[in-house]
Amino acid sequence: MKYPNLEAERARRGMTQSDLSALLGVSPKTYQNWQTGKTELPTSKLCKLADTFKTTTDYLLGRY
Repeated sequence: MKYPNLEAERARRGMTQSDLSALLGVSPKTYQNWQTGKTELPTSKLCKLADTFKTTTDYLLGRY
């Protein structure tokens, strides 16, 4: 699964993938794997992203 809203929120805030991966405590490669759908985004990290971006998990998943 790809997360276009996640990428949009990251860009909207002027964050790099490295910035966001550091905030989440993962490597940039792990973040890229989530972004491209190569690996699944853990629920705990999804919740942290929603809190960081002050939005819902459904929005980040493209389910709004």
